[in-house]
Amino acid sequence: MIRLVTFDLDNTLWSVDHVIGRAEARMRRWLEPRVPEYAKLASAEHGAIRDGVIEANPSIVHDISALRERILAKTIEHCGYDSETSVRLAAAAFAEFLDWRHRIEFFDGALDVLAELAATYTLASLTNGNADFRRLGLDRFFAFGFCAADVGANKPHTAMFEQALAKAGVAPHEAVHVGDHPVDDMQGAQAAGMATVWVNLVASDERPNATATVTSLAEIPAVIEALNP
Repeated sequence: MIRLVTFDLDNTLWSVDHVIGRAEARMRRWLEPRVPEYAKLASAEHGAIRDGVIEANPSIVHDISALRERILAKTIEHCGYDSETSVRLAAAAFAEFLDWRHRIEFFDGALDVLAELAATYTLASLTNGNADFRRLGLDRFFAFGFCAADVGANKPHTAMFEQALAKAGVAPHEAVHVGDHPVDDMQGAQAAGMATVWVNLVASDERPNATATVTSLAEIPAVIEALNP
């Protein structure tokens, strides 16, 4: 019997590209009067700074929030500000980004599906990103959640799935993961021994080896129910 249903967040329950683009634009608007030099940097300079931070801090590559804030601080410092000021401005700029990063519009039916499933199963969120399910008000459905920063690895590494299984106290065959990414979600969950539901809302012609495929979120409850013996 299925007891645990884990969900990816970005591009599974909402479209993320517009959200991130808008959040970055709002962050740049916040920086404009405070660090006017930031906008004048060439894209190659931004890229070089990012590469340098990643090379110097490989242990935080999976922590997208820490990485973004560290890159911001180094970029502001590159603009001529002292280290302490750069760290302070980067923290405030990132807070602006994170505020807008959480202003999302759920896909049609997403909240109804979560409410229906939460009445029967334990639900949890598993994301490589930095969306906080509590900040989004999803803690009324999700009993818990993990992100890559929590477990020290990005999906498709099995660490996040294994942590979820341990937290819920269920065996792999009692769990199913729902997500949109053929590799991060489908292959990662399968490697952990879980069933999988591929959310293909964009009519992708990819054919991941998922247990089941849905083209609308409304199909998910019936598909999961069908996995029960």
